[in-house]
Amino acid sequence: MNRFIKGMVAIATAMSLAGCATGNNDSAVSGEFTGTAKGMGDITVTVTLEDSVITSVTADGPDETPDIGGKALEILTEEMTAGKTINVDSISGATVTSDALKEGARAALESAGVNPDDYMTAVEGGEAEDVTMEADVVVIGAGGAGMTAAIVAADAGKDVVILESQAMAGGNSVRSTGGMNAAKTTYQDENEFAEESGVEKTLESAKDYADNETITALAATVQEQWDAYQANPEGYFDSVELMELDTMIGGKGINNPELVATLAENSADAIDWLSSIGADLTSVGAFGGASVKRIHRPVNEEGQTISVGSYIVPILEKTVEDRGVEIVYEATANEILMEDGKAAGVVAEGAAGNTITVNASAVIIATGGFGANNEMVKEQNASLDGYVTTNAPGAQGQGITMATAEGIDAATVDMDQIQLHPTVHVEGANAALITEGLRGDGAILVNQEGKRFTDEVGTRDAVSAAENEQTGGYAWLIVDQAMVDASAVIQGYIDKGYALEGETYEELAEAMETDAATFAETMETWNAAVEAKSDPEFNRTSFAEPLDTAPYYAIKVQPGIHHTMGGLVINTTAEVLNTSNEVIPGLFAAGEVTGGIHGNNRLGGNAVADFIVFGRIAGQSAADYVG
Repeated sequence: MNRFIKGMVAIATAMSLAGCATGNNDSAVSGEFTGTAKGMGDITVTVTLEDSVITSVTADGPDETPDIGGKALEILTEEMTAGKTINVDSISGATVTSDALKEGARAALESAGVNPDDYMTAVEGGEAEDVTMEADVVVIGAGGAGMTAAIVAADAGKDVVILESQAMAGGNSVRSTGGMNAAKTTYQDENEFAEESGVEKTLESAKDYADNETITALAATVQEQWDAYQANPEGYFDSVELMELDTMIGGKGINNPELVATLAENSADAIDWLSSIGADLTSVGAFGGASVKRIHRPVNEEGQTISVGSYIVPILEKTVEDRGVEIVYEATANEILMEDGKAAGVVAEGAAGNTITVNASAVIIATGGFGANNEMVKEQNASLDGYVTTNAPGAQGQGITMATAEGIDAATVDMDQIQLHPTVHVEGANAALITEGLRGDGAILVNQEGKRFTDEVGTRDAVSAAENEQTGGYAWLIVDQAMVDASAVIQGYIDKGYALEGETYEELAEAMETDAATFAETMETWNAAVEAKSDPEFNRTSFAEPLDTAPYYAIKVQPGIHHTMGGLVINTTAEVLNTSNEVIPGLFAAGEVTGGIHGNNRLGGNAVADFIVFGRIAGQSAADYVG
């Protein structure tokens, strides 16, 4: 039911492959041999031969993203070892790492004095049989929402199966580099409240939505809370209503207010739930569109912030396994089964082309959005045709397609609302997301002329639009060594070769091929704004520390397709609604496959909140439905 089917007959065919490799016993080679190739960083591959037959392949790639490239190394080296071959299929979403592994394996064989071409025999398994499985709940997608839902449903005593289209878990969730928004948490209380918060700016922005009853009511409540806090400024100021207000304003007021309220009201409890399974998000920082520091991030043993996705996903995956939930990989769902108007299971295609049917009393769709499907993006919003994407390959919109099929008739909302992320680093065909956390922690953006051009912690749509207007449609993200020392994420970008470096502002400007005097003046002006906690140029309200610790770094960035805000219509219990606004019995959805929560523009940090909050709700609702 997954890519390892191909290796099932590997041992049986080992002798024939061995004969292919050795030619004759007199020239047989034994020992460990290494080769190195460039993935995201250097990957060292060790191939063990016995009488010129591969008996083991291992790889060390410390710079590969742990749950993407690192997982690919784990999967592919096992396949190489089982098949006694270096001819394995690259893993979608980790092609750079996959190709580097194969190149390193060839180099290792060359160092052994054997011909790598003799180890290119493809080991094919027999025909895979069709499979039928039974479960209480079937979850489509092993990303953050799907695994969270599966854990909750399993904890409620239900038998759960997950179908995942890719060779590994994580989806877009594992690619999340920022953190999770949550309001009124214990970790916020450990922070000193910053006088230069954006509360006043948000309340002023709310006036632009005087005809929006939800925003007006929320603004009135927040104003009362803010006035009370200013009269007695103790502790940290945030509220569920302020998180709702930020989210509604960020989404230009077209969000579903009930879903937004559900997101905010359950966010703090979601942080505690993550802690209960060993995922602690203790560092609180600033992100675009948030009035106060609200994004919660993990830290490493050195106290540096690290990427939230590659931290949370392995913990979710282990918790799923600990609960006895089976994940069937490389099983692409293509049909939701219905019986008497109720969801009754899922049909999927396995890696070998076989049919996998899971009969279940409840179905949870957690397939993610459609940001990796350019044709679907173009169909919904033609102006975004051809943009690079930060999305995982599995984000094809298949969950939406299945649920809207005739006979199910699920409703959709906001399908044309597709978000650009302003800081995507592009090298060739590869696009790497540069976390918004850098700007929240004090980084700035400058154009090719060496000048700032926007409030860097504005909403993603605003920053992307401003960036598109600059020379070349790109910008430079500027950080200093003090920021690097505080963030393993930034250090990772540098290690991967994304950043230019200079010991002085002028030296960095030279590397960027921009005017040195102009850039130096920009930096000095910004540092003065940080000291004064005032940005008269662009009215930024998040400052952190001056960028005055050498060396200095610049990462070239441009907008890329990042999130699809539109999707299936759900209610506050994660039930999918049809085009008549009726609940489809037994059908639930969570995560990016749904629409209505984020409106016109998703705030950074709300995606993780979305998939944890609504993933938990979907899992519990499905369990309750099954009874």
